[in-house]
Amino acid sequence: MEAVNAIEVNHLTKKFNNKIAVDDISFNVKQGEVFGLLGPNGAGKTTTLRMMTTLLKANNGNVKIFGHDSVKEGRLARSMFGLTGQYASVDEDISARENLMIFSRLNGLSRMESKKRTQELLAEFSLLNSADKPLKDFSGGMRRRLDLAVSLITRPALIFLDEPTTGLDPRTRTQMWDTIRKLVKQGSTILLTTQYLDEADQLADRIAVIDHGKLIKIGTPEELKQEIGGTKLNFTIDRYSQINTATKLMTDQLGESINRNDKQLSATLNSIDQLAPLLSTLHEAQITISNLTVQEPSLDDVFMNLTVGKN
Repeated sequence: MEAVNAIEVNHLTKKFNNKIAVDDISFNVKQGEVFGLLGPNGAGKTTTLRMMTTLLKANNGNVKIFGHDSVKEGRLARSMFGLTGQYASVDEDISARENLMIFSRLNGLSRMESKKRTQELLAEFSLLNSADKPLKDFSGGMRRRLDLAVSLITRPALIFLDEPTTGLDPRTRTQMWDTIRKLVKQGSTILLTTQYLDEADQLADRIAVIDHGKLIKIGTPEELKQEIGGTKLNFTIDRYSQINTATKLMTDQLGESINRNDKQLSATLNSIDQLAPLLSTLHEAQITISNLTVQEPSLDDVFMNLTVGKN
């Protein structure tokens, strides 16, 4: 029997007055994967997430959480996920321990269960030493970790993370990435919204690129990178007298047009497997090269290609 998708989004649309914020988007998220919603500010990522988590009513379309309609079976659907928003939902006037205790009790845990779960989460998120300090003394990273801990009180199978590392320093971002990877290893499914390309590349199994409310492209990071072109190869021919010969050999072997800038030659490889035979051919022809660089396409290239100039 085929596993039920963690999330099914069907023709989701949201309008604010006459402005279409989310425009008829559909996608599925498999159980156990990290699914990234990637897009610039104002693209519709957070609006989409708010509709998926029942915080915002859609004008059209529907969302299913583990097969359950998020509107018709709202209470059941909500019981299956945790949500960490862009802004902390914790109470600034009390400690981390008190926050976790209160949210545990609100989630239906007994006092004894709440104490146990609070202690587990404080340890898991490295907050034990600061558990009883006021939150005003917390760094941004500590607050984000606490907010994530709150969303995990009930050990949900699905976790929504809305730009979880916005405003964090690089070290704290890396710590949050490690925490997210650990959750996935423990069996969680994660939907992540982000505007950070490196974050999507590091964490996501699949990515949906959203811009101006439309779903532009969906695929693994590798698939998206390959769609915009192969590996870029650049090197310098040491002697001018060998440039024409080198250009012809490259053209014959790669079947691609070769770009020349003074003594520098560059080309696009359809496959990295083309590199070794090409270097061997140049070596046999006694053509000496230097400054060799091989550059895979990046998510930055994908993002620019898909979103820039599409207004």
